[in-house]
Amino acid sequence: MDQASYKDLTTSRGVQYHYYTSAPRDSKPTLLLLHGFPSTSWDWRHQVPFFKSHGYGLIVPDLLGYGGTDKPTEPEMYKLSAIAKDIVDILDAEKVQTVISISHDWGSMAASRLYNFYPDRLTAMAFFAVPYAPPNSMTALERNAHFSKLIGFERFGYWFFMAEEGSDKLIENNWESFRSLYYPDDPTLWRTYLNPSGGVKSWLLADKKGPLPPYITESEMNHHRDLMLKCGFAGPLCWYRVLVEGITPENDKTVPAENVKLKHPVFFGAPTKDFICLAAPSIAGVEAMCTGTKVIKEYDADHWLIFSHAQVLNEDLLDWLKSL
Repeated sequence: MDQASYKDLTTSRGVQYHYYTSAPRDSKPTLLLLHGFPSTSWDWRHQVPFFKSHGYGLIVPDLLGYGGTDKPTEPEMYKLSAIAKDIVDILDAEKVQTVISISHDWGSMAASRLYNFYPDRLTAMAFFAVPYAPPNSMTALERNAHFSKLIGFERFGYWFFMAEEGSDKLIENNWESFRSLYYPDDPTLWRTYLNPSGGVKSWLLADKKGPLPPYITESEMNHHRDLMLKCGFAGPLCWYRVLVEGITPENDKTVPAENVKLKHPVFFGAPTKDFICLAAPSIAGVEAMCTGTKVIKEYDADHWLIFSHAQVLNEDLLDWLKSL
């Protein structure tokens, strides 16, 4: 991704964002690509050149806490309603009235609230791994207990480590161990170490390590390491703190009732080997909460399908975009 195509903007609440932008050709729409944790706009390196070559406009921010964007450490700054407004400020600065969002992981949470608070700025939405997330007033503990009962095992235990004091330094000081768990060659490691409470911390304290998955080169991972360790994890982990500390459930109560169900066209890509973002309940949620036209595809992939299945995923997205 060409660094010359990045811009910086101070939003209406005084936060500086760093984002990639490319103008559309031939009256094509603009795509808004939103990354997750632990990532930057560089996560979309396989998608940006593909869609640019097909004439689509692109806006790809480093989200709050990451890359060249500001990295506040106050959880309140990471309220999803505020991040949605930041994104609107970027669209306004680029004089882009509407976009089609494409999101992964926590980026899907940001995209969901962009729809909830500013539905007229979107015309369609694509989600990967994490589907559309309607507002939810349950606390993190309640949600973890609810899903544990529903599926028979703990699902979100790792949330609580991420929100723990000192977790940022433990990750930074044990990067190779953290990398081995978050980008595993064996995706079932998530079932053992991310799902249960205490699993991530025990992995890091034991300094466990494993090989890279085949879809990420050593050079790519070294670049990713440099990006993440330069910005540190105190900011990125606020995306979890705002959830665990109860700010997100309270913020979700402010979503207008008429915007709870998603009415725009939706594409959802579900990885079948993701042991956090489970395909079956995710698809059920899309069916229940998305009332517009839907395209749902399953991929024989782990959480990082935007890397491992980039070529087929890009072609599937292109077909969907052409159908709109």
